[in-house]
Formats: sequence, structure tokens, C-alpha cells
Amino acid sequence: MGTPLALPEGSMGRIAADLTEDGEFIYIPGIEHVWRIRVEADHMSVDDDWSPRYRTASGEQGLSWDGCISGGALWLMDNGDIDSLRAIYGEHPNGRFTGHCDKLSWRRTAPWRGRQRLLKVTLDSGGIEAAAPFDDEGGGIIAPPVHVPELEMCIAWDSINGGLAGIATGGATLETAWRIDARPSMQPVVFPESGELVINDFRNGDDQLIVVDISSGEILSRVSTGSHVGNGMFLTPGWDRDIYYCSTLAISRVRWR
Repeated sequence: MGTPLALPEGSMGRIAADLTEDGEFIYIPGIEHVWRIRVEADHMSVDDDWSPRYRTASGEQGLSWDGCISGGALWLMDNGDIDSLRAIYGEHPNGRFTGHCDKLSWRRTAPWRGRQRLLKVTLDSGGIEAAAPFDDEGGGIIAPPVHVPELEMCIAWDSINGGLAGIATGGATLETAWRIDARPSMQPVVFPESGELVINDFRNGDDQLIVVDISSGEILSRVSTGSHVGNGMFLTPGWDRDIYYCSTLAISRVRWR
């Protein structure tokens, strides 16, 4: 690929790629800005004309994780560099602890005051619109949101304090359509044909999966995975309305009957 690409600032989460008529782009949430990288046949370059600022280093919000590209926007949640991740990145090589570390739980109190936010970053203009659907300060997450264009709804959550919300995206502004009592930590799976979403709900040492009606927020089904630990792994869809689940302690297959 030629000379290594150097970003103006570091990043924390994963990246998202978008292949369009105008070319191929990679979006990277940095410490304060979201960066767009143009991918060419033999090199990559930073788009200096597109670098919206989503937070300030001295502000009350944490760093963002990776985003979901959908409907002409990049959808992000901030407050991602929670205590456990700070501990992992602060140990070099990253996370290679020689003894017990008591800072690795994603349920620890957040190192900031900011409420958990959903961010809509418009791909054309770089404009940012924010929604904060939860009341509690000190929110935190370890996964990206999901936007469902078929239903004009984006799903966000607060892992530290608890709460799952559907934010309506079809109007002039982002509006909270529903909120439910759940404590997710994993990337969800969407079944757009049925309008259902599957995500975990950590309940007192029992990591459960719930099926949620995306339009109404109604919990349609719930099942225990058998895991006593919840984490930020991906859920994976099967071929017959089933889900594969993996945590630190358990692997499960859950099927809708």
C-alpha cells in the first residue's frame, strides 16, 4: 500500500467502510474527531475537508466506538473508553496483566459525567446531531448502535446504568420512540423482514437474550444463555431464525420456536 497512513489523532474502536459511487471510504472515530479515509488503488489519504468534532478531550463525554453506516449517516455511541478498556490499553503489551486486575468489569462506574449519547454524523456535510435518551449520568458502552433504515429507527443503549432505546430517525430531529429496562453490552442482530432485534440483557449474573419489536420496543421473548458473564462480543445469525452467542464463559445456539 505504500507509505503508512498517519492519522492526526489516535482512535479506540473498530473502523467502518463504505463503498459508494464516489469511491471507497473508511470512517474512524478519533479522540475528538471522526476521520474519513479515501481508499485508492495504491494508497490511502485522509480527507482534510471532512473531520467533524464529536467531543472535546476535556469534556464530559468518553471516546466513541465504531459506527454503523446507514441512511446517509454514520451512527455512533460515545462513552466507550470505560474503566476496563482504559486498564487494558494502559497495560503494555495491551492487557497482558501479570496478576489479578480488579478493573476489568464493564459495570464499573464511568470515568466521566456525561449521559450516554447516540450521534448521527451526516456523510455529506459532516453535521452532527445527538440524542441522549437516558436520564442517568455516567453512561457507558462497548459496542456500536444499529440503524434500521426500513423502520427509520436507531437502537442505542447504556450498558453501565442499563437501558435500551429506540430513536426514531425519520423526522427533522432524532426523537426517542421507546425505552425499556434492559442492560445490553453486545452488538445486536436485526431481522428486518420481521422487524425484530436480538440483543443480550445482563440480569444479576445471568446473561440473557431478548427479542425486541423494533417499532414498539415490546420484548417478545427472553431466554437465558447459561453464561454468568456478559461482554461485548458479536451475536451471529444462523439460517433458521437462530442466533449464535459467545461470551468469555459460554457458547450457545438460541432458536426461535
